Amino acid sequence: MRPALHRYATALLLAALLHGVTAAQGVADAPRLGVAEIAPGVYVHAGLVEDWLPGNGGDVANLGLVVGSRCVAVIDSGGTPQVGQRWRAAIERITRLPVCFVINTHAHPDHVLGNAAFVGPDTRFVASAKFNAAMAAREPYFLNALARDFGVSVAPGAMVHPTLAVDGTRELDLGDRVIVLQTWPTAHTDNDLTVYDPTSRTLFTSDLLFVQHIPVIDGSLLGWLATMQQLAKVDAARIVPGHGPTLAGGPDAWKPQQAYLEALLRETRAALKARKTLPQAVDTVGIQAATPWQLAERFHRRNVTAAFAELEWED
Repeated sequence: MRPALHRYATALLLAALLHGVTAAQGVADAPRLGVAEIAPGVYVHAGLVEDWLPGNGGDVANLGLVVGSRCVAVIDSGGTPQVGQRWRAAIERITRLPVCFVINTHAHPDHVLGNAAFVGPDTRFVASAKFNAAMAAREPYFLNALARDFGVSVAPGAMVHPTLAVDGTRELDLGDRVIVLQTWPTAHTDNDLTVYDPTSRTLFTSDLLFVQHIPVIDGSLLGWLATMQQLAKVDAARIVPGHGPTLAGGPDAWKPQQAYLEALLRETRAALKARKTLPQAVDTVGIQAATPWQLAERFHRRNVTAAFAELEWED
């Protein structure tokens, strides 16, 4: 069997296995995912503003859907295979059109572990050209967390990886509706991708923008601040962040995140100039700036550590 066909057959088997255990794990009886139409043909499921944990079933990322006349594009698939199934069921209640694209915005578990629910002969999985390398490095940890914390076993090698790579800008035609995918230099991660629908002027930023949930650095603080300057110029009527409520477009949408990241940059540089150690910086940098954000106790110290490592050898 050719490698591509083998991957497809493996993914189909995984989807079937997941479908078979749904009832046993209570997924079939789980509440329907809430979905809001934020513009004609543009839908969002708002994940909880919480950490990726068993208590919320991993349903913590915002998920998107754009409907064309021929097919639909799904933007992220959810934080577990079961969330992916619930998301697929929600989409099937909205439209009978086929899913032609599943877009993975970056390789974090809360956004992509529902991919198996969307496997089909006519569905293409799309991501940044850097996505698969990032996912391969993290996959063992994601699968271990699924098994240990969520009680979901997925065989190594059975994860669904994108086969359509984007490097720069790429358009996807859904039939009378073209969406624009854009990759970015290292920012939140090294494989961030945004989706823009010119028809409705809706920008899906994924985790390049956090609302309410504290921003999380898994890439580059300096790169993220630079990328935000470009994203703030996009002609968007509305912005769907990776976490938190949808916002009206414009520079104001970015200001809270910008203020936090700039404070982190400023205070980390000051700590380095004062020759503070990393433990000293973690205890002092950005405390006030982090206070308004949810999950600050979970992620702020980690952000300081990332910023310190990035800026330590700065000229």
